Amino acid sequence: MAKHARPGRIDPTWPDLPDGEHPVSELAAATQGSLSPFGDVEFPLDDVPYVHPVTEINR
Repeated sequence: MAKHARPGRIDPTWPDLPDGEHPVSELAAATQGSLSPFGDVEFPLDDVPYVHPVTEINR
């Protein structure tokens, strides 16, 4: 017999979707594993848009 539902344990931010829809995008991903937080960027990059800061000592 299943335990009764505890409304205090339900996440209020979980979206209400129609039947058959999934709120988790990882279920529909083309690849296994977590999705990139960088969007559709593929690694390794040919060019990295980063310049390391250089400290010039004032003498």
